[in-house]
Amino acid sequence: MKSIVSLFLALSLLVGALQARERVNVSFSDLNVADFIELVAKITGKNILVSYNINGKINLISSAPIYDDEVMDILISVLQTKGYTLADHGSFYSVVRANEAAKHATKVVTNPKRLDGNLMVTYTMPIRYENVDVIAAKIRYLISKTAKLMTLKENNTLVITDYPKNIKTVKKVIRELDQPRKLAVEVVHIKNTEAKKLQSKLDAINKTIFNPKVMQESVKVLVDESLNSIILVGKAKNVAKIKAVLAQLDQEANASNSVRIFPLKNSDAKAVAKSLNDIISKQKFKDPTLKPNVSESDEINAIIAVGDPIILNGIKKIIDELDKEKYQVYVQANIIEINKNNAYNLGVKYGFNGAAVGSNGGLYTLSTNFGGATPVGLGTILSKMDAKNLAAAFSLNAAIDFLKTNGAAKSVSNPSILCVNNKESSIYVGKTISVLSGSVANNSGGVGTGITNSYKREDVGLTLKIKPRVSSNDKVTLDVEATLENVVDDGSNNATGQPVTSKQNVKTEAILRHGESIIIGGLVKTYNRNTQTKIPLLGDIPFIGEWLFSSNEQSIENDNLVVILTPYVIDKSEQLSKLQHELGELSKMQEEYEKEVFARIEKEKSLEAAKRKALEEKNEESK
Repeated sequence: MKSIVSLFLALSLLVGALQARERVNVSFSDLNVADFIELVAKITGKNILVSYNINGKINLISSAPIYDDEVMDILISVLQTKGYTLADHGSFYSVVRANEAAKHATKVVTNPKRLDGNLMVTYTMPIRYENVDVIAAKIRYLISKTAKLMTLKENNTLVITDYPKNIKTVKKVIRELDQPRKLAVEVVHIKNTEAKKLQSKLDAINKTIFNPKVMQESVKVLVDESLNSIILVGKAKNVAKIKAVLAQLDQEANASNSVRIFPLKNSDAKAVAKSLNDIISKQKFKDPTLKPNVSESDEINAIIAVGDPIILNGIKKIIDELDKEKYQVYVQANIIEINKNNAYNLGVKYGFNGAAVGSNGGLYTLSTNFGGATPVGLGTILSKMDAKNLAAAFSLNAAIDFLKTNGAAKSVSNPSILCVNNKESSIYVGKTISVLSGSVANNSGGVGTGITNSYKREDVGLTLKIKPRVSSNDKVTLDVEATLENVVDDGSNNATGQPVTSKQNVKTEAILRHGESIIIGGLVKTYNRNTQTKIPLLGDIPFIGEWLFSSNEQSIENDNLVVILTPYVIDKSEQLSKLQHELGELSKMQEEYEKEVFARIEKEKSLEAAKRKALEEKNEESK
């Protein structure tokens, strides 16, 4: 305490002796804040009212003298760390809370040259070019923690209560921010479309090429519908960029390009138009006027589209995909009837498992007996087929021809049909019969009564429907439906005198490779068969020959109607003629293949018969 008093007396004597601003040496440690306030009041000659109990100690380490009037600045710095400051009341200062300083009649400064001193003041700054709230948000971090900042929107003015040094810093920063904006205004007349349609595009372009967060950089886009014009406001160089883009958009939106006609080469215009309208109906347009209008022209098989050029470019891409050349599938059908009994007998005769050759598995089982190496010299014929499928095709065809040659099968029809991908095609093989549909009695002038019959024509036969779905250039899915109708009774065996028909239906789906065959079976026709056996000459004697020298046998026959389908995938129309040529070459090779195979089977049959005969003779000799 003695050291404090000594320091105080020394400073008092020094101040009293000074007549001008001079430097003094000040240094102390562990000095109470209250004692420091008292010391400053003595040095400056100012009365200081202290209404708060301010605790704490302070240290001032001085390595050089300071001016005597700077002691008040030191006191204000100390008070600020404690959350207090000084308020000037004229004849005295009072210690107040710093965050309440504005309420204690702080000095209002209007002239920036008077921003001096060490006490908080209130200063008003008019903002000339920018928004006062934007400026306040940018400089808020520069003011002290206990300062007050307020904006007056009515006159775009900033009011700040802070220490003069902080206010000077804020003022310098505001001077840099509050610069006049040199804006250019351009009115662009739109010639080829509606100005309103271009506004949204320009806004999007504006946000892309200029930073939307920098107000000085963005260009304002306005529309004058009465003049059909676009008004651009912003920096001259930025306005020039948007104006150049606008000129290109106005040229692209030329009225002659807003109507497009797309001729179709491979697709039906009605189907494509339906697909496009389905797509358009599910889209949402911010501006309803941008929705395109799409219709078809059957005369020229074309799509007519009216709308914004950019949207029409998207429609063109869709049309290009929809109008690609369609896959085609060339289907060869081989419809045969296989007699179950004859096939069985033929199988026994040649040592084949012929009991079930009328079914799908039976034909494949039979075809294994005709297997062998694939004929040489194929070259590039049916290059999409592998050797395994090609060998199977030769064997299957040989089995069918073997049945035909030996009277166990007969060919009903061998049609071929060219199908478009995902479109149903059909084949019909049969006949048309007359069926009584009604009778009408009539009087002929009272003389007699007559009956008039009416008939309808009915198709009876095999109907084959095929719908291909191509998954790649060598694989196809076939949706197949086969319907068989037969005449069971022509009307002679029933009281109505009307024909009786039967109907069988098979539906299936198969995934096949190029040139691979599918067999559709299960269509069975059953009928009674009368067979007469007689001794030549004697059997022809009337009455006696019929009873003594001949016999009649009645049996039930089953004919299996088998449909064999072989698809060939065509990805380009010009490949059809090439395929026809290749199939012709394969047909010739099939004939050569069958000659070789049939000769081998006959030889095997003869060898087997010779073995059996030799075995029988050996058995006879042993007896």
